[in-house]
Amino acid sequence: MVRNEFTFLSADGKTPIHAVEWLPESQVRAVLQISHGVSEYILRYEPFAEYLTARGFAVVGHDHLGHGQSVAEGSARLYFGPKGSWNWVVDDIDQRRNLAKEKFPQVPYFLLGHSMGSFLARTYLIRYPGAVDAVVIMGTGQMPPAVIAGGMAVAAEEARRVGEDQVSPLVDKLSFGAYNKRFAPNRTNFDWLSLNQDNVDRYIADPLCGGNATIGLFREMLGGLSFIAKPKNLKRMNLNIPVLFISGEMDPVGDCGKGVQRAYESFRKAGVRDVSLKLYPELRHEILNDTCRETVYDDIYQWLAAKVPAAV
Repeated sequence: MVRNEFTFLSADGKTPIHAVEWLPESQVRAVLQISHGVSEYILRYEPFAEYLTARGFAVVGHDHLGHGQSVAEGSARLYFGPKGSWNWVVDDIDQRRNLAKEKFPQVPYFLLGHSMGSFLARTYLIRYPGAVDAVVIMGTGQMPPAVIAGGMAVAAEEARRVGEDQVSPLVDKLSFGAYNKRFAPNRTNFDWLSLNQDNVDRYIADPLCGGNATIGLFREMLGGLSFIAKPKNLKRMNLNIPVLFISGEMDPVGDCGKGVQRAYESFRKAGVRDVSLKLYPELRHEILNDTCRETVYDDIYQWLAAKVPAAV
């Protein structure tokens, strides 16, 4: 496996976006682009990339705006920008896709989105229909509209009070802070991430992981969740795209399967012709990093490989 790193300019017009590609030693059969979650970064996916490159896949991705190494000088961490900046992050996904397609124009192109990255991927399918050949939506969920509206109201009030590029204990409590309650008594604040305690401890020790999202990022993510829940928007997708929803059955982001099921059903109702759902009993949020991760790796690979023409 060969790893290359570089930067490209974000749609915000100022931030160098840190990008990576992992390439197989053999001929490239297909490309998988990864859209990572909130408060993490793309290099955390290297073990999965190593698995896929050994099977002929190129794996590409980048640190989303305000994450990892994609933070402009003087800018707040875990902050996208002003209202509407969710679309900048989606446009960065498309720019990363275009760069990879220039290099590998003739092979199938897939997208995997995890957690916040799954919400971005679902937005991408609506705004850029037909840009990818299949998508894996991992660690996702779907909040009721009333919950989204309530969160937006709190975010607006907190932004007026302290500024949208600041953090708010109230916003954190309403969002990520609520996830751990299902797993009390808690060993750490991040027990909800994984059954694998070593993975939780590595996450906590990593300076590029964790931390409170800004009020502005919370607002933008809620806006994205509202956008991807609207039936009229879902009908703008390429309804022929194969879609796999995959999550831990005890993932609080997906309301322990119920939110994943709602998202899956919304795709079916929109008319997506090839959509499937797989939940892993007992697993929590980071199914790519748990003790049974190679089973998850293989399930994703087998699903994607079935979408690669035999002649490629």
